[in-house]
Formats: sequence, C-alpha cells, structure tokens
Amino acid sequence: MRQRRVLGVDPGLTRCGVGVVEGVPGRPCTMVDYTVIGSDPDADLADRLLHLDRNLAELIAKHQPESVAVERVFSQHNVRTVMGTAQAAAVAVLAAARAGLPVRTYTPSEVKAAVTGSGQADKKQVTTMVTRLLRLDAPPRPADAADALALAICHIWRGGTRDRLSEAIRTAKGRQ
Repeated sequence: MRQRRVLGVDPGLTRCGVGVVEGVPGRPCTMVDYTVIGSDPDADLADRLLHLDRNLAELIAKHQPESVAVERVFSQHNVRTVMGTAQAAAVAVLAAARAGLPVRTYTPSEVKAAVTGSGQADKKQVTTMVTRLLRLDAPPRPADAADALALAICHIWRGGTRDRLSEAIRTAKGRQ
C-alpha cells in the first residue's frame, strides 16, 4: 500500500486550520506541516475570503496533496459563526477543485471517532490523540491546527478505503 498525502482543513473565517499528513490506512501517519490562516474580523468579507483562497492555493501548490479533507459544517446556535464557517469551507472545497483534487467532507463526530475512538471526544482529547498518533514532541497549537491534522488522519484511515471502494465499483461498471 502506498503512502497518501492529505491536506486537512478545519474551516473558519478568523482562524482556518490547515494540516498536511502522509500515511496509509491502519498505520501511524506522519505530519508534514500545519498552520493557521488568520484574517481580521473587521476586514471586508470579500477580502477575507480571497485571502483564505490565496493561502490555500499556495499550500496546495507547496505540499501537492492527493486529496483534501474538509470539516463538514454543522448547525450551531450562532448563525453568524455558521455562515463564516460555511463560507470558509466552500473556499476550501473550491481551492481543492481548482487544483483538480478530490474533496471529502467529514462531520466533527466522524473525525473524533477516527482519532480518539469516541465521536463525543472534546478538543483536548483530539489534540492529545493527534499528538500521539503523529508522534509529535508537543501538541499542535492552536486547536484549529490539531483539528486540521485530525481531519487529514481521518481521511487517510477512512477516506482512503472509501476512495478505493469507489474506484473498484467504477472499474467494475466500466467492464460491463
């Protein structure tokens, strides 16, 4: 089984976590890089989205991932926060699509279950497990970066299997 490189995105307008991980399903992964793309909450929305898009495009070009994993936006009580998160997620999906990369979205509980074994884990538990799974000397900070790394791990472990299954189905249909 060959290693896969995945760029994980924990979307946010003010802080967007990005993590790049390499690995194969069921085996320990390796952290390639992580960062947080920030923007000024008082800046114009269009400028903030453009800033995010440019930074994601640069990171995709730099790290050459095979796929992108983005956290699926879920309903929160604060509509303004949901809107910003959804807009940031859409920019991430668009940046990946523009680069010709497949994109998979995961709910927070799917990611938590993949890295901790529990879909109810808190941020501290996710950060602790990401640190262990990637054999890091220190926890990735801030939590947005740890969440992005967790998304990438989740995709390698779960999405890789899904992608191979989908490809096998496409191949089988093509032979009919």
